Amino acid sequence: MATLLGPAQQEPALVALPALGEQEAVLVPEGPRHLYLTLKLMLDLLLAAVLLVLTAPVLVLCAVLVRLTSRGPAFYSQVRLGLGGRPYRIYKLRTMYHRCELHSGAVWSQKGDPRVTPLGRFLRKTHLDELPQLWNILKGDMSLIGPRPERPEFIPSLAKAVPLYAYRMTVRPGVTGLAQVQLPADSDLAGVRAKVAHDLYYIEHAGAGMDLRILAGTALKVFGASFAWIRRCFRLPGPGAVEQHYQKMQSTAASAREAAELVGSS
Repeated sequence: MATLLGPAQQEPALVALPALGEQEAVLVPEGPRHLYLTLKLMLDLLLAAVLLVLTAPVLVLCAVLVRLTSRGPAFYSQVRLGLGGRPYRIYKLRTMYHRCELHSGAVWSQKGDPRVTPLGRFLRKTHLDELPQLWNILKGDMSLIGPRPERPEFIPSLAKAVPLYAYRMTVRPGVTGLAQVQLPADSDLAGVRAKVAHDLYYIEHAGAGMDLRILAGTALKVFGASFAWIRRCFRLPGPGAVEQHYQKMQSTAASAREAAELVGSS
């Protein structure tokens, strides 16, 4: 098992995270959305168990191929921040050369990243490298659908640069999400901001219908469907609607902050 999982790793330590301010706290999901997000946990556990059984042969085959085509373990784990900024270990099939960040440190993957193995490019394109995250769902760390979790090394600067960034951690992170079926992988702050806008739109509109459309869109994305086609086919919100919603949330947060400051100064 050690050859598949690599050397033993310590449990993730608590990570300093900018807490939700009063202006963001007022935006935490309530009412029907909060109820759905609570019930969603049970659905996630059921679906993840079924999918893990169904995809086990594919997962084992991919793990063997990773071991045969490059040095290092088949699986790797990495610390990410989940619900409420809680650190946990995410599991994936290894798609990069072993210990590729030994000298570079934590950096975002770019298009044509030389650290990605030939097999890794295929696994990433088909999203087969994400299959081990079904185990994260069974552990309660993740959901099938939600904002993608980020590495703690990047979050302090992102939380300062992108409005309402911390709000995306008021729900469990997902294996896929609205941003993943509408936007390419982010590699700069503009890309992060766009994805945060989509994440916040999802949190505010979470429901069974939205989740089913995102799951169907994810399946089509694996087979090469374009973002525009997925959006039209499943009537997902366009960039304009997402941006308008994001601006409205920022305005609401700013009003809450101003009200809190007035109360504090009185």
